Amino acid sequence: MTRDTPEVPATPARPFAEALAAGPVVLDGGMSNQLESAGHDLSDELWSARLLAERPEAITEAHLAYYEAGADVAITSSYQATFEGFGKRGIGRERAAELLALSVGLAREATRRAKANGVRRPLYVAASVGPYGAMLADGSEYRGRYGLSVAELEAFHRPRLEVLAAAGPDVLALETIPDADEAEALLRAVRGLGVPAWLSYSVAGGRTRAGQPLEEAFALAADADEVVAVGVNCCVPGDVDSAIGIAKRVTGKPVVVYPNSGETWDAGARRWEGSSTFTPEEVSGWRQAGARLIGGCCRVGPEAISGIAGAVR
Repeated sequence: MTRDTPEVPATPARPFAEALAAGPVVLDGGMSNQLESAGHDLSDELWSARLLAERPEAITEAHLAYYEAGADVAITSSYQATFEGFGKRGIGRERAAELLALSVGLAREATRRAKANGVRRPLYVAASVGPYGAMLADGSEYRGRYGLSVAELEAFHRPRLEVLAAAGPDVLALETIPDADEAEALLRAVRGLGVPAWLSYSVAGGRTRAGQPLEEAFALAADADEVVAVGVNCCVPGDVDSAIGIAKRVTGKPVVVYPNSGETWDAGARRWEGSSTFTPEEVSGWRQAGARLIGGCCRVGPEAISGIAGAVR
């Protein structure tokens, strides 16, 4: 930043919950999608979190691409970033905490650059908190049922939630949660952190990946004051419509939806298979059905986010 460049505010003037109440908010797309498109190899158990240590600038550039495509919210690269996962790579807890906080800082830096480049709308940072199975990197994040109690899962999630909350995001994204038991643990873990959260399940049809009815899964968040939105992500686009209605009816909260492209993740081969079924044209239907926070997940890039922004604004 030069002497003649005006200082860009680090945080938006309107709190995230107020933005949701005011109208539709556009999420970004797949972080891995954008990083891979830029030539980065993510065939690693840490996935995009590895670049926090090795290529942080690449993460900022990925966030910036989504902001400039029309996203209002950037989801940080902390989905697979955990103390345990970093520990497997020989990264100690102090350094791991620094990297978790850095994920928020990189997204905030992207908001500054977007504003400096002429983006005038409010921009937000959501700190990603993926499920326990994301740390295992064996596909269990799409199944749940890890053999851990709710108390054990709460103990796993709370330390990194504390670090992420202290880094100053606008909202915590409790995302791709496959199991209502893990959602219960996360809802316990966010209490008292002072940062709002959204809770988003990974689903198949009208059930969580672990098999619980969505009515029961969403009901856990109905009375949670910390939760400002509930919904689904990393599901096929065809599962979104019914989930919106259930989430609205059960919780009365704003609904978040960000499906993947419709392709299927092969955990053994560590690659996506099949063809995309995601079309931005579906977005107007989701908006009409009541979704307020809309974006894309894996394999959904900036071009699709631009289409979503055009459909909801």
